[in-house]
Amino acid sequence: MRTLYKFHGGVHPPTNKDQSNQTSIKQAALPSKLIIPLHQHVGNIARSIVKVGERVLKGQIIGRPEGHLSSAVHASTSGTITATDTEQVAHPSGMPDYCITLIPDGLDEWMPLEEHDWQSMSHTDLRHKLRDAGVVGLGGAVFPSDMKLYSHNQKITTLVLNGAECEPYITCDDLLMRERAAEILQGAEMMRALLYADNVLIGIEDNKPEAIAAMRTAVEAGKHERMEVIAVPTIYPGGGAKQLIRVLTGIEVAAGVRSTNMGVQCFNVGTAYSAWRAIRYGEPLISRIVTITGNVAHPQNFEALIGTPGNELVAQAEELSGTTGYIMGGPMMGVLLPSKQVGVVKATNCLIAASDKLFPPPAPAMPCIRCTRCADVCPSELQPQELYWFSKAKNLAKAQDYHLFDCIECGACSYVCPSNIPLVQYYRFAKSEIWAQEASQKAADAARERHEFREHRIEREKLEKAEKLAAKEKAALAAKAARPLQSPATVTIPNADPENTIQLKIQTAIDHAKEQAAASKPKNTEQLTPEQLAQIADIEARRARIREIAKAASEGPA
Repeated sequence: MRTLYKFHGGVHPPTNKDQSNQTSIKQAALPSKLIIPLHQHVGNIARSIVKVGERVLKGQIIGRPEGHLSSAVHASTSGTITATDTEQVAHPSGMPDYCITLIPDGLDEWMPLEEHDWQSMSHTDLRHKLRDAGVVGLGGAVFPSDMKLYSHNQKITTLVLNGAECEPYITCDDLLMRERAAEILQGAEMMRALLYADNVLIGIEDNKPEAIAAMRTAVEAGKHERMEVIAVPTIYPGGGAKQLIRVLTGIEVAAGVRSTNMGVQCFNVGTAYSAWRAIRYGEPLISRIVTITGNVAHPQNFEALIGTPGNELVAQAEELSGTTGYIMGGPMMGVLLPSKQVGVVKATNCLIAASDKLFPPPAPAMPCIRCTRCADVCPSELQPQELYWFSKAKNLAKAQDYHLFDCIECGACSYVCPSNIPLVQYYRFAKSEIWAQEASQKAADAARERHEFREHRIEREKLEKAEKLAAKEKAALAAKAARPLQSPATVTIPNADPENTIQLKIQTAIDHAKEQAAASKPKNTEQLTPEQLAQIADIEARRARIREIAKAASEGPA
């Protein structure tokens, strides 16, 4: 009997899972269009490699991963690309992001797929295949799985498979484990080999008896000797990675420490399933199981294509009147979508059709009474009331001192607050402000570095120019020192007759001109005709006579 441990805090909100876990997974109908964001993962946005008007096949890469941390994006079905622009995406800010709009042709034609035996492949090739298949964490973090499946020279003893699914309303993992347990375990076996882990612990909350039974049966049937399915207590947020690791192993993953440093790595059961399909059948991640619940007539789980508009998917569960909007995720950590037309992404595990009956407008927030209930239920053992004051006052440095970024935004503090203070919203605001400041500081540092580099370059160019001038002057002085002494005829003699001095200067100039004339080579004197040579001879003869006449005149009568 395995010993289980407890984590600090936690709450017990109504689960509301029975509404959607009574029927099997249903294949969603092909939508009228698919809006596929290029940024559905942690890291760099994928780069679009398709053009408007191009026909693509199901599973074809339309967004290639960029940089070290990124993941591919694929066409969810065959059809025509009609737009590559910004659209509203599943984000609480409501800000648009780059998306590819695909109009299905109804053929659902697959591109050629390559099946692989993972045991015959190198670990490097396996990770590359997962990257190109767009496999990311489906538990909500959407971290590229190829990066998490690299041990970085750290010994991983335990692989934790997360099937807890603690968030109310969500049942997609529950149904996946009931119906596809064998393939989940095949994926977990492959992940264990990639990490060189000794064993696999599969944690499932004890309010999912059918899933626990299905997974245990699959472990026995597949003879997975290194795997163990463990029922864990139902408590929120017991499905958090750090909390589940604590419950299963007793290991406390401290703030700022990665679980891999403690010898543990954690994956969602949906991620293991999609990784197995990507390698065994060559299928990229183009669909996922989504729970449709809330204000609908038939809550259930659908296997929906990535990019399916939310309103078209919810309509298949027969949306009722009075719906005020859609919540992506659960009521504790989910986000209200900016539009009903926002497409399904890899992180979409649930769409709740919200109504005033299900989720009444919150009561007005009252002043904090410092009851400490928020601290009692915080799974990260923080001081939520202090973080609230610092966040509200924009004392961001103090909020960081109180470990703001250790907050997992589970909402347990807001759930128990008697003053109805939306605590998590303040924490999100403070985090966004800090990130904005860091981005601004990073930009300022980059600008300063560019300015300093420019100043350094200008100074360097000035110094190089000065050094060149100095070298030139030094060379000129050396050349002057190496010249022979001036002839006596050009030396100025003190107290000499001015007339003789002038004649000496004239004679020096004449001698210099003769030297230049002797050194210079006449131009255009090659290949001359006899007539031209005769003309030159005549000219030289006249010059000679003129010089003789000038010489005789200067000498005077004898």
